[in-house]
Amino acid sequence: MQYRTLGQTGIRLSAIGLGCMGMNHAYGVPDDVESIATLEKAIEIGINFWDTADIYANGKNEELVARVLQPNRQKIFIATKFGFRPGVDGQPGFFDGSPAYMKTAIEKSLKRLKTETIDLYYAHRIDPDIPVEEMVGAMAGLVKEGKVRWLGLSEASARTLRRAHAVHPISALQSEYSLLTREVEKDILPVCKELGVSFIPFSPLARGLVTNTLHVNELAENDFRKTLPRYQQEHEENNKHLSEGFAAIAGSIHCTPAQLALAWVLAKGEYIIPIPGTKRRKYLLDNAGAVDVELTREKLQEIEKLLARYPNTGDRYNESNYRYVDKS
Repeated sequence: MQYRTLGQTGIRLSAIGLGCMGMNHAYGVPDDVESIATLEKAIEIGINFWDTADIYANGKNEELVARVLQPNRQKIFIATKFGFRPGVDGQPGFFDGSPAYMKTAIEKSLKRLKTETIDLYYAHRIDPDIPVEEMVGAMAGLVKEGKVRWLGLSEASARTLRRAHAVHPISALQSEYSLLTREVEKDILPVCKELGVSFIPFSPLARGLVTNTLHVNELAENDFRKTLPRYQQEHEENNKHLSEGFAAIAGSIHCTPAQLALAWVLAKGEYIIPIPGTKRRKYLLDNAGAVDVELTREKLQEIEKLLARYPNTGDRYNESNYRYVDKS
C-alpha cells in the first residue's frame, strides 16, 4: 500500500481508504461475517483509513466497525460523522448541525466505536440554519477536550470551507467525486489544495457503475441506488456502453475497471484520498491494487474521449438528496 498525508497533520493514511457504509446500510443484504473479514483483511494489507457515520444503519455500522477497531486501535485511523437525525426505519430524517446535538452525537459515537478519541470527525452536511462558524467552533471544542483529533466537512462548498477553516483548521473535505461526478473540479479541489485540506472522494466508483459489474435491473428494491436518477432505465443504455468502453481501456493496460477508476482519481492530486466502499474481501483487494496502476497522458485522453461520447449518465442525486448539499 502507498500512503498520503492528511491535510497538514503529518498523519500518513493509506492512499486507498475503506468506506464502511455499505456493510450494513443502503446497499444489498448485510453480511457481518464477511464484513468483519474484510475489515481484518484491510489491516493486513495496510489500509488504515476507515470511514463510517453515526447515521449508517442507525449506529449499527459504528458498532460493527468497533468489533475490529477496538482490538486494533493503534493500527487504524477512524473517521465518523454527525448531524443526520434518524427518521423512519433509521433513514436520515433531517440534518441538525447544532452544538447541542453534536455534544450528544459525539458521546454516542465514542461509545459505539469503543474508543476514547475519534481521529477525524466530520459534520456530515452543512446546516443552513446554523452558521458554519458556530458549528465548527463547537467541533473545535471537542478537539480541546481530547474527544476528537482533527475536523472535517462533507458536501460543503468552497466558500463554506474557507469560512470553517478560518475558525479552526479543517483537515479533510469529503464529497462525491468520480469519472461521472466532477463538479468539485471547478472550485472545491483548487481551494482544498490552496488551504492544505485533503479531499476525500466518496463513491469514487460511481456506486459501482464504472466497474462494469453493476446490473441496475438486479438491484434490490431497498437499494439506495434505486432512488437516484443515474441508475434509472433512461440512462441504462448510455451507462452500459460507457462502462463497457471503460472496461476495454482497463483491459488494455491489464487492470480492472475499478482499479482504473481509482487510479484516475488518485492521479488528480496527492492531497486526494478516495474511500471506495465494500463489504467483500475480493473487492477490497481489487481496489487496493489501484495504487500500482500508472496512467499515461494518452490513456487519460482516451478516457476523456469515452466520457464525451456517452454524456447521458444521469444526475448523482435526486432533489431530496440535493437539499443537503451546500451550494452557498
